[in-house]
Amino acid sequence: MAGRRRKKAQEEEHGGMERWLITYADLITLLMVFFVLMYSMSQINAQKFAAVANSLSLVLTGQAMSTLNTQGPSMVEGLSGQMLPEGPGTIPDNQGQLDEVKRMIAEFIKAEDLAADEAQKGGNTSTTRLSDNLIVYEQERGLVISFKDTMLFASGSDELTPRAREIIGQIGGALLKLPNFIRVEGHTDNRPINTRKFPSNWELSVLRASNVVHVLNENARIPAERLSIIGYGENRPLVANDSDEGRAMNRRVDIVILKKKYDYFEPPQSTQQEGLQPGNQ
Repeated sequence: MAGRRRKKAQEEEHGGMERWLITYADLITLLMVFFVLMYSMSQINAQKFAAVANSLSLVLTGQAMSTLNTQGPSMVEGLSGQMLPEGPGTIPDNQGQLDEVKRMIAEFIKAEDLAADEAQKGGNTSTTRLSDNLIVYEQERGLVISFKDTMLFASGSDELTPRAREIIGQIGGALLKLPNFIRVEGHTDNRPINTRKFPSNWELSVLRASNVVHVLNENARIPAERLSIIGYGENRPLVANDSDEGRAMNRRVDIVILKKKYDYFEPPQSTQQEGLQPGNQ
């Protein structure tokens, strides 16, 4: 009698365990169906995904990603085996064009310097050499054309001189055929300014950069969608602001021709418009 009771208890215990496993299996199956359904309904923008991944890689490791997946198909449509920008120092696919721009600007500076030397020999001591006010150099982010502020503006002003407009227009002509994005950056020294037009150095740096962009767009005909403006004020000095010479170096406007890998951080026009569609705000 006792044996039959023990056997019945074991059968009931075994049956209860099977019912628990069936319930657990049903739950897992439902979760799997839910995630498959969510994935099938989702859409991933390949370019946005690449930009986010590349940004995170730059922040966390100091280097951009070289590839997302070169071994097989990707879960993100459009990224299977796609090469992404590589790390610092990578030569972009239009490096030859950038080198040609550097050569053209160097020849322009040389010609301007010769003209200034001749003018000084003729007694025009107010003429300055362009090479004393303009330098061209290359950074990891791209080609930088850096103007001293005295070459472009009067002290405390954002209005370009006629000579400055002419020079920027000439240089802009050399940049016209480049496909690269161009960023114009305004910089000041640390001397405070507080006027009705310029409450701080932020406004002065932004408006100076803005006026240079207008010349590049209106005179040199560089498309507006390739141009952007940044005003750093006094916050990105080249050297310490503890001397007149140092402050003079820090007051500048830089035209930066960004290397092609930075296209990932400049959304194309279609992406910008996509973000403005109803329901995406």
